[in-house]
Amino acid sequence: MSELQDHKIKRSEKVSLALLFLFALLLLQCSKKEEPEAVDVPAKPDYEGELVWSDEFNTDSLDLSKWNYETGTGVNGDWGTGQLDVATDREENVKIESGVTGADKGCLVITTRKEKFIGRNYTSGRINTKNKASWGPGHRIVVRAWPQGVQFKGQGFAFWMMPDELPSGESHLMWPQGGEVDVMEYVGSIPNANLASVHYAWSWENNQYQDWNHNHQGGYYSYESEEVPVSKPTYGNYPPDENDPYAGSFGFHTYGLDWYEDRMEFFVDDHIYHIHYFEDGHISADDGEIKSRVDVTADGRIYKSEFSHHFEEWKPFEHKFFVILSAGVGGADRTYGGAIVPEAEFPCPVYIDWVRVYKLKNND
Repeated sequence: MSELQDHKIKRSEKVSLALLFLFALLLLQCSKKEEPEAVDVPAKPDYEGELVWSDEFNTDSLDLSKWNYETGTGVNGDWGTGQLDVATDREENVKIESGVTGADKGCLVITTRKEKFIGRNYTSGRINTKNKASWGPGHRIVVRAWPQGVQFKGQGFAFWMMPDELPSGESHLMWPQGGEVDVMEYVGSIPNANLASVHYAWSWENNQYQDWNHNHQGGYYSYESEEVPVSKPTYGNYPPDENDPYAGSFGFHTYGLDWYEDRMEFFVDDHIYHIHYFEDGHISADDGEIKSRVDVTADGRIYKSEFSHHFEEWKPFEHKFFVILSAGVGGADRTYGGAIVPEAEFPCPVYIDWVRVYKLKNND
């Protein structure tokens, strides 16, 4: 073999090795998981009140000194709402993740998946602060969240609160006598609005459940008009266009509650849209006939409701509540957001940047 032929062969081998290296590098890049991107909605400015509790989710795993996992299927095997999912404590459903565009640093990720697990076809994540941290009047409770995967009917995410205190002499506190506060209820079937609600009972009924003994007052927030919408939202327009800035799944927003002695004020991105008063007579005649109305104010349309303290045995909204972060899959139309549709896409992730609790700077 001539020196020229030997040189050509060696050069060919080098070129082949280089091409193989380049091909392997391209495969590696393609296999990397793309981090989710969101248009960055500015976080609510730092509140002037004293920060008394927070989780920024900047650790490697969930901080179990602050949170509990809820696992299983809950009340009646469907979380009491007709859901199809089973909640787990696996990283597939609840984990900490860094590098999410628009987040301060780390994020809690709660992901709903379509998979067979313990006799169910869907899994989800659910955590709470019960017996570890709870708050009542005099506090601001707020979350910064991006329900990125919640885009189809039957998919949903909530930031809500349940009672963490018991009446004297009672071993339990029945729902809804103990109350419930929903700060953020976002569902894929209503992509352009968030719902905040207060649930309560009409009567103490010896702390026992009765089907008729429940009412709630809920106000919607329109991401487009930044106030209560002119008409009540209905199911439709899902999935939203990926570039629709007025869908809650488009990016991060702050969802919060200012809890005063006589009322709760719900806001999204600093826009108050629902005010609920605990006693009768704040927004209407003293006879209690009118329970809610929409007022047009200088700050926009605000839904006002009243009268959730109906009995002397227990006034729920004078007491402490713990917070819950949960995702789910609707299996019936009684599930808020409706039953899951066949075309729904999974996995369905929700990103939580932080949860913060402040003392109100003014409790009037």
